[in-house]
Formats: sequence, structure tokens, C-alpha cells
Amino acid sequence: MADAWLPGARRIRAGSDGGQLGGGAPRVVWLTLGVDPRVISVWSAAQRLNQEERPPHLVWDPLTGNVAQLLPIVRAGRALGAPESLEYAPDRLPYRWAPVNREGRLCVQIGVLGRASEPFTSYPMIGLGDILCWLDSWQIPRRWPAGPPAPFRQASRPPSRALWAKGGHFGASQVPDADYAGPGSIDIGQLVTAHPITPGLPEPRPDRAAAIQLGLPAGHDIPVAASLTAAGVS
Repeated sequence: MADAWLPGARRIRAGSDGGQLGGGAPRVVWLTLGVDPRVISVWSAAQRLNQEERPPHLVWDPLTGNVAQLLPIVRAGRALGAPESLEYAPDRLPYRWAPVNREGRLCVQIGVLGRASEPFTSYPMIGLGDILCWLDSWQIPRRWPAGPPAPFRQASRPPSRALWAKGGHFGASQVPDADYAGPGSIDIGQLVTAHPITPGLPEPRPDRAAAIQLGLPAGHDIPVAASLTAAGVS
């Protein structure tokens, strides 16, 4: 049975999501949040994204393996179309929520603590295997239809609607209707071949749709109203 919440992730639940997903090929979008993971924690990043109503589904630290989940996988996120960097000035840079957030049977958004100028695949990427295995359980293929994302500050081809429609994995710079520089020149081979660190997640079931488990163990929940001060967010 596929779980709408990543096993082992801390739930820092957003107060709002992007609504119902529209259907089509399932996909994953990898975003970099423009911060140093040695300085900013997953918990403070997640709280800030929730506060500013631009939550992705996951926030992941590839140095420590810490991961927070803000939304269940079966609901649309709100990160696409929002400012790329965590550290932007919301009073000076407004944004419009983009309909691309709802495209696909699933459109999983993973915000990585890191910068486009320093590809996060150069980090230990602790916990990557568990994330990929969870995505496998939702039958999201480990393929990159648009190929590797362009290096930071290097011109790239305009995002292709035809490739986007195939589903699979994409960098934020490859998403139609979203103007992003990240995640930079990550090694997509590592994001295809990684194995889970801990066993026990369900295998993909291509012959039929996965059953959905929405249970939320209370011991892992942190509501959006939790103290931002305690999380280190001003």
C-alpha cells in the first residue's frame, strides 16, 4: 500500500495546498532553495515556506538526511511559480501561483537545501534512497525525459511541454511556465541508481493503481501554527 506521507519524515503540515491534482503522467520536480545546508535547517526552511504559503511536498537536507513533509503526495504543492530562493523579500517580490502545480496525477515537489551553483549531488545525499523508493511506490518512473538540468547561469533550452507530459523526474529549470535557474548541473545518474538505506517500503505495482494510505501518526506531526521562533525562523 502506497503511503501519502514519506515514512520517517517529520510532518510540518502546511495550512494550505494547491488543491486537487489534474491527472496525467506522474512527475517529480527537484528545486534548490538557494541556502547553505550547513546554516539553515530543514525545520526552519519548512516553517518559512509554510508561513509564506509556497510549500513543496518535501524539504530535504542532503548533508544530514533530515527531511520534512509539508503536504501529502496526493495534493498539489504551491512551490512552482513562487520565488526560487528561500531568502527572498515577500513584501518586494510578489508572485502568482502557477497552474503547473496541479499538472499530473502526481506532481511531487522536493525542495533541497542547497544552491544551483553547487550541485547537491556533490553532497553525501543521505536519505536519497528512501525518498526514491517512496516515489517508486507511487509508480513514478526513475527517468529524466528532458535530460540533465543546465549548469548554473548557462543558457538552456526552453522547457518542453512534450517532454513534461511524459512524466518522470525534472529539475525546476525544466518545468514549463516556471522561471528557475536551479537545481544546476546535478548528476541525474545518482538520482536514478540510488538504493534505499532502510528496507521495507513497497515495490512499484505497474499493473494497477496503488492503494492510498493517508494515516498520520500523531507523534510525527508539527502543525503549521507551531512556534516559528522555536524553529529558528524570524
